[in-house]
Amino acid sequence: MSSSTERLTMSADSDRANAPGRLKRLAPVLTGLTALTCLLGWLQKQPCASVRFDFLKTTASACYTDVYPLYYVRGLSDGKLPYFDTFTGSDIRYVEYPVLSGGFMQLVAWLVKPFGVDGRGLAFYNVTVLLLAVLAVVAVLATAYAAGRRSLRTGLMIALSPALLLTAYINWDLLAVALSALALAAWSARRPALAGVLLGLAIAAKFYPLLFLGPLVLLCVRAGQWRPMGRMLAGTAAGWLAVNGPVMLFAWDGWKEFYTFSQKRGIDWGSIFFVLQDHGLEKPASDTGLLNLFGTGTFLVLAAGIAVLALAAPRRPRLPQLMFLVLVAFMLPNKVWSPQYVLWLLPLAVLARPKLPAFVAWQLGEIAYFFGIWWFLLSVSAQTQGADLAGTLSAVLSLDAPDGGISKDVYTLALLARFVTVLLLAVLVVRDVLVPSADIVRSDGADDPAGGVLDGASDVVALARRRGDHHAGVPLPS
Repeated sequence: MSSSTERLTMSADSDRANAPGRLKRLAPVLTGLTALTCLLGWLQKQPCASVRFDFLKTTASACYTDVYPLYYVRGLSDGKLPYFDTFTGSDIRYVEYPVLSGGFMQLVAWLVKPFGVDGRGLAFYNVTVLLLAVLAVVAVLATAYAAGRRSLRTGLMIALSPALLLTAYINWDLLAVALSALALAAWSARRPALAGVLLGLAIAAKFYPLLFLGPLVLLCVRAGQWRPMGRMLAGTAAGWLAVNGPVMLFAWDGWKEFYTFSQKRGIDWGSIFFVLQDHGLEKPASDTGLLNLFGTGTFLVLAAGIAVLALAAPRRPRLPQLMFLVLVAFMLPNKVWSPQYVLWLLPLAVLARPKLPAFVAWQLGEIAYFFGIWWFLLSVSAQTQGADLAGTLSAVLSLDAPDGGISKDVYTLALLARFVTVLLLAVLVVRDVLVPSADIVRSDGADDPAGGVLDGASDVVALARRRGDHHAGVPLPS
């Protein structure tokens, strides 16, 4: 074993030994600050809760949530059971979420049954908020655990992020975010089977964690970690099937609603295609099949590039770097990009690159989009032209919403602000992979704190050099 590998292994062993004690010391601070952010997020939604989330008022005040209206629209208020019972009123006949998210919704519906009929909708929203806040704390602590020596910085970047405050309660995404963070924490603790089970549950709550299998497999192949990879994959299959199997067996039509709905769904307001359809891509935008092909094809090309990067980089990329990149590759060309999807990226962004300047720029882009989407929907709903850029800035400086919302041109700027800042973060992460000395996590001699069995491991397979028992041929800092 080379001296570089020995030093990596010793550093990895030291980080793992110190991780529980480090998290125990930081847990009260991170828990308290996350709870404070979640409380502020709840308060931000109160102007809309006071009017029972009337749509026009929610867009004007930028405090929209899916939780309250879907309690009624998806039949939960009538005692309908997700996936087993149908409902009327739209083209969607069953709850269009993956099984674990539907189960979460049903659990809260049962919990609020003791409330009166008139107050049950708000009770459903408030109980959901409470549980999502707990999941936010779990996500922060799990991510901090996986961060190694930079637990405090990483945890604070998530706990105090504007994105968490503004988007935590729009939908049920924090369930998948917390389970994904727990899976990464379990993997970093070298418990691949448990990591797989948690990842399987995350996939059962939301589709996007499925993408993380690619980076895990690629990096395990490069490091020759075949047995942990197999245990992780088996755990993932077991966790996913444990939740999905019974529903697939007894409510097939309801189970597949999520997948058929995703295929048939058109362009979302937040997709880059919403802008491109006015700039020469009218045909893909109007043809759902072509849109799916275009988006999926672009993702596959980007994913292939990430695979080459994983196997050919001068030093094996860190696991969060690849997970972040593959998720960005999925989101950038996607036909759907809802405001709360920022929560998917948040833990991985701070693990991949725990530096403030680009992170702050990204958060500002997300803030611009968050208010932009609601104010644009206000102008669409009210059928007004909406304020131009000067009018929008004047209203914002007056701490007010623009009367009648914003114009499509202003909304396009907000959409591009988010798109470009996410792309910038991805470019910087790629730069860190190609130039390991620029990676702040590795600047003090660490390898891959979240990498588990990959942390300090030797390379076995790499495209850029011959197989050898050393770590990518890149010496560690002295």
